[in-house]
Amino acid sequence: MTESSARLNSAGKTADKASGAGAAAEGGASSIDTAGRGSQAKPRAPSAADVAAYLRANPDFFLEHEDLLTELRLPHESGAAISLIEKQVAVFRAQRDSYEQQLNSLIETARENDQLFNKSKRLLTSLLEARTLDEILVVLQDGFLRDFRVDFCSLIIFDEAIKGASPRSGARAGNVQRSTADAAIEVLDDMLTVGRVSFGRLTAKQREYLFPVSSESVGSCAVIPLQYESPLGVLSIGSRKEDYFDSSMGSMFLTYIADTLSRLLPPLLYKESMALRSS
Repeated sequence: MTESSARLNSAGKTADKASGAGAAAEGGASSIDTAGRGSQAKPRAPSAADVAAYLRANPDFFLEHEDLLTELRLPHESGAAISLIEKQVAVFRAQRDSYEQQLNSLIETARENDQLFNKSKRLLTSLLEARTLDEILVVLQDGFLRDFRVDFCSLIIFDEAIKGASPRSGARAGNVQRSTADAAIEVLDDMLTVGRVSFGRLTAKQREYLFPVSSESVGSCAVIPLQYESPLGVLSIGSRKEDYFDSSMGSMFLTYIADTLSRLLPPLLYKESMALRSS
């Protein structure tokens, strides 16, 4: 073999090796690229929260896709599917009915309060015209039993509020029952808290104290302390029904009546004390 042929043969082998290395490198790069594409995660489907958030952020979505309003089907109580528009109409009707019930309830409450105001006004007007304790009692009994439709009314005046009166439990000032404040505290205890109206059922001892003539017939009661500068007595109204007066009742009108009565009593109690001194 000549020297020139040997050189050509050596160069050819070198080129073959370079070509093989290039092909191997290209094949390796292709394998890596394929593996890389295979390892990529699939895109996550949007959750219900994502869809809801998107619709809230894009309130005009259904304006641009009105066809969906009739295509979307929602389950219904009847078992049949309804469109989104029908569902919205049903929701709006339910809301309307709820608001209508609330409005009717407010109107009824306002009507009842208006009636209570008129009854309270008539009672207070009559109390302003009373000139004696007996007249006060007659007005209270007539107003509560006739207008407010309760069954019993009791007014107890404390002896300490009548200057010169001897402390005698069960005594009377005219037709008004008298009692000592200590006797009232012993029986009624925290019911005598000023500014508070106590509602509910009474013990046998409390019924006997407040309604001595008809204690067995009283099912429930409202007890209203009377005070102006000092304790004056107790106003009580009762019903034969055990559930007529309960703790859920409002006390605004009874408190208003009691506050007014407490300011009317002192001059009449002074007259009573003067009558006792002169007798």
